[in-house]
Amino acid sequence: MSHDKQVALVTGGNRGIGYELAKQLALNGFKVILASRDPEMGYEAVQKLKEFDLDVSCVEMDVASQESIHQAAVAINEKYGRVDVLINNAGVYLDENEKLLAMDPCILEKTMATNFFGVYHVIRSFIPLMVKQGFGRIINVSSEYGAMSEMSYQGVGAYKLSKFALNGLTRLVAAEIKEDIKINAVDPGWVSSDMGGPSALRTPKQAAESILWLATIGPEGPSGGFFKDGKQIPW
Repeated sequence: MSHDKQVALVTGGNRGIGYELAKQLALNGFKVILASRDPEMGYEAVQKLKEFDLDVSCVEMDVASQESIHQAAVAINEKYGRVDVLINNAGVYLDENEKLLAMDPCILEKTMATNFFGVYHVIRSFIPLMVKQGFGRIINVSSEYGAMSEMSYQGVGAYKLSKFALNGLTRLVAAEIKEDIKINAVDPGWVSSDMGGPSALRTPKQAAESILWLATIGPEGPSGGFFKDGKQIPW
């Protein structure tokens, strides 16, 4: 692996946990690419981070669009030629507290398009850069709602299914990839953000700190695990 400055890509990096992850990665010496669906919001986030003299740039990427992901991958490959750390943070929470079979099916479809298929296509687009250098760290921001035990209780079914599928994707990819490439899922907890709401007990900074250790694990580190606060939790 090259000893040049490592490159980290954070999806949904213009606000909340994603913004804090981008900030903390840059503070720890990474060259950070902040991916945002809205280019103006991405630019504004980068300008805020540059006030701290951080090495951060932005790329437009809508994870619900394969073409958008492809264009971002081409641009990043041409400019940097590498991605060492990929954090799949972008996600949606569209459920009302209603039964899965009673909700409008488009809610499930839109949720899966972002929370599962979006991550799948982002990984497929960027893992070749990791394979090329024989190194990479992939972190999927999941939720305790994606645990098998949560499937026994009704409510937020679209979100639960999307994170359950994401956890399965994490384990399957871990079984397939070789070299020093690690992939893990992490539950950041209930975070005060646009998704978590103002009543949440955790700040984005606290959530980011609980995730970032997986970006710097060594070759002996875990792969295919599901973690919360540094501890592995049941699937």
